[in-house]
Amino acid sequence: MTSPLRSIIECRTKLWLDSIDPELVASNRKLGATGATSNPIIVADLIKSGRFDDDLAGFVRDGLDDEAIAWALTDQLVRGAQEVFHPVWKDTRGNDGYVSFELDPLLEDVELGPPHGERVARYIELGRKWSEGHDNRMIKVPATPAGLDALEELCAAGVTLNVTLIFTDRQYQLAREAVWRGAQKRKSLDNFKSVYSIFISRVDVYTEKHVPELGESAQGEVGLAGVKRIWAANRAYWEPKNLPLEQEIIFASTGTKKPSDPADKYVGALVGSDIQTNPPKTNDDIEALGKKYGRTVDQLPPQSVLDEIDAKVDQAKLEEVLMREGVAKFADPHKALISLIKEKRTTLAA
Repeated sequence: MTSPLRSIIECRTKLWLDSIDPELVASNRKLGATGATSNPIIVADLIKSGRFDDDLAGFVRDGLDDEAIAWALTDQLVRGAQEVFHPVWKDTRGNDGYVSFELDPLLEDVELGPPHGERVARYIELGRKWSEGHDNRMIKVPATPAGLDALEELCAAGVTLNVTLIFTDRQYQLAREAVWRGAQKRKSLDNFKSVYSIFISRVDVYTEKHVPELGESAQGEVGLAGVKRIWAANRAYWEPKNLPLEQEIIFASTGTKKPSDPADKYVGALVGSDIQTNPPKTNDDIEALGKKYGRTVDQLPPQSVLDEIDAKVDQAKLEEVLMREGVAKFADPHKALISLIKEKRTTLAA
């Protein structure tokens, strides 16, 4: 009998794991996952487990400072996941099998981040550095003003990009157009691959708090309606270009935030195309449901619901609030990771 996750995959959805934990990468690969993504919270949780104390001790002996250790361990973990998924990358000729590597979140820190021009230059420098020599590593760049301004040059340099922290169609369009401008500067489009990570459940958290006037049928549907519209626009934009590789939407933030929501609220509504990056727990919960899924990604809410969303949700305000929160969630975990490594250094020395 086909498992729930396998039924999703059979509908041509790629499942990428929201973790680079080696054990979870291995177990989810068996469930059908074909890629993964990283972030500082994941790395911090792995350090807290104690499983990487020997690696940390080795980095300390090598004279690395706390921040350098954070990047060395991240690089090591991402490389390990890349090895697991590299056969997928090879079999699909570069269309799948990627692991995403997040650039320095402190570039977006409100207090510590440099001026805009320096941020752009650093994104370009770091993106080229961390991608060099890796065929199935994606570089995660946030859809902030500096991140967006770095995309064209990064793509022109041959960097495979995952544009992340996207909440609105405006951000998506700016990212897509910058990436395509860069792609057209390459000598060849044979290896051109890009993805655009649209965050979903955070949108519904926002509307419940900031747009309480939405009716019962529309509240809780804004995230899915938005991402499905972007997904359709993405297909319409790229298909006529007849590129060798797919330029895809990543359905991100697919774990539910409300305890009353079913575990498959977002996962089950986005079956049939492109990529889902699911938290490990979400994948486990989906498997436990025992359902068989069919294609749903192109099924929009009723027009009346879409009209109400369009009339009542101020997309500019939504983007401003969620980006402010998102940038904090982007930078703060990296600062916490560095602090954790500092504590670990003391513990290991003792």
